[in-house]
Amino acid sequence: MELTCLLVKPDGVADAHIGEIVAKVEREGFTVRGLRLLVLTRSHAEAFYAIHHGRPFFEDLVEYMTGGPIVALALEREDAVSHLRTVIGATNPAEAAEGTIRALYGRDIGTNTVHGSDSVENGIREALFFFSERELAESGTVI
Repeated sequence: MELTCLLVKPDGVADAHIGEIVAKVEREGFTVRGLRLLVLTRSHAEAFYAIHHGRPFFEDLVEYMTGGPIVALALEREDAVSHLRTVIGATNPAEAAEGTIRALYGRDIGTNTVHGSDSVENGIREALFFFSERELAESGTVI
């Protein structure tokens, strides 16, 4: 089993898509190991997206991600990272495959509804950003 992280971004929360997104990932065979509604502080958003620091979109991304509530999910299944990337679709909703989360709910490349981990290592790191090892262990995940 593999662990990955999915964030429902502020546009997905504001547009009331939390339930639809959670239902979709569960239908895709993911088990929800952690789920939390929160508002990121600037320092937390900067830390989470530190890999993008210095890129032209970094400030806008941090501003956007701190502008409203998000939902963080720790998800588990076989081949979780790769499968979730397929389920969420291309970064630009206009280029996302039909039926993917971003094609269904994304507004544009900047407000594309969800974030998904891009590697097994980042899936674990990002899940642990929002959930403690104890919380994940109590839900049945072994890290």
